[in-house]
Amino acid sequence: MHHHDLLSRLVHPAPGKIVLLVLDGVGDLRTATQFRTPLEAANTPVLDELAAAGSLGRIVPVATGITPGSGPGHLALFGYDPASPEADIGRGILEALGLGLQLGAGDVAARGNYATADAAGNLTDRRAGRIPTSECERVTAKAAAALGDLPGGRVELFPGEAHRFVFLARGDGLSAALSDTDPQELGVPPLAVHATEPEAAATAALVTEAVARIEAAIADEPKANRVLLRGFSRLPALPSLPSLYQMRFGAFAGYPLYRGVASACGMEVMPCGKQIGEILDAVTAAWDRFDFFFLHVKQTDQAGEDGNFDAKVATIEEVDAALPRLLALGPEVLAVTGDHSTPAPMKGHSWHPVPLLLHAPHAFVDDCRTFGESAAIAGHLGTFRSCELMGLLLAHAGRLQKFGA
Repeated sequence: MHHHDLLSRLVHPAPGKIVLLVLDGVGDLRTATQFRTPLEAANTPVLDELAAAGSLGRIVPVATGITPGSGPGHLALFGYDPASPEADIGRGILEALGLGLQLGAGDVAARGNYATADAAGNLTDRRAGRIPTSECERVTAKAAAALGDLPGGRVELFPGEAHRFVFLARGDGLSAALSDTDPQELGVPPLAVHATEPEAAATAALVTEAVARIEAAIADEPKANRVLLRGFSRLPALPSLPSLYQMRFGAFAGYPLYRGVASACGMEVMPCGKQIGEILDAVTAAWDRFDFFFLHVKQTDQAGEDGNFDAKVATIEEVDAALPRLLALGPEVLAVTGDHSTPAPMKGHSWHPVPLLLHAPHAFVDDCRTFGESAAIAGHLGTFRSCELMGLLLAHAGRLQKFGA
């Protein structure tokens, strides 16, 4: 039995509201040259006050030593086991759902990055300098115009945020069993797409031809002159959160991938901006509409990927300063954590456990007085898998009955 199936059996209504505030990639490291983490260096009086009145711990997104992508990291926070077949959702379909695209059961989507390559064809920037969204829209229109008729199906391109876009293949008999073209490193060319199952050979040929036409069309671009594709996938069949837990779920996320994950889980995705103040504006306006609020802050992850310690600190401090607005709404349960760690020294996602703060009327008040990685190690909640967090949130909100006689 899945953990969420057990929780679903025990769920019963209660009036308290739950807020899950996700600071994307918030976890970080102490190293020989970075003596404090951004959470520990930041001035966070509100988070520290919450920590002193609640419980701390750490969560492991997938399993010990496994570095998660953003999709699995969030699915785990929502109570799904990201290593289970049902939650094996590629990034492409999440990006497509996040853009609000209408998808058919046979469609195959991939997450696309525009990238920069030198004259020899080797990658010098996997994100094309994070070009503005307006530039992405122009390049995407240019690339899409070059596709024309393709053998074996058709391909559509949809611009996303900054350097990102969605590559969507439509047709009969398509397969998502395809390898990524992103080598995840610089100084090498993009990879060729390969079928990972025999039935995907025709789809691989379709993608190969489409990529060749796209890159021929954008070869003269100074930054966005290559494309990288990853996360080929189709529509998932996840049990929806509202049906599992008898609650109204609202998602407040400004970036497509996270809106897509929330949509795949059955949340109602609300329009909002990308900054914490804009997110809280939308939450305040919809406070009476939902029982569970998922709030997503992206900038901590972006700073970590850029290796920008100071920017990560500044984002954490901005969130802390805005928290009184959220607390004034009166959530019964508030959890503050991340979907994964993105340590500034590593400039990417990592396998390190993520600090967790849980504040609720019946939370065990431990000896921790600040919110940070070192304090979380000593916290009452200990270290556990992210997919078990939903049970804690429901229990602290009084929404789980006793198990057994």
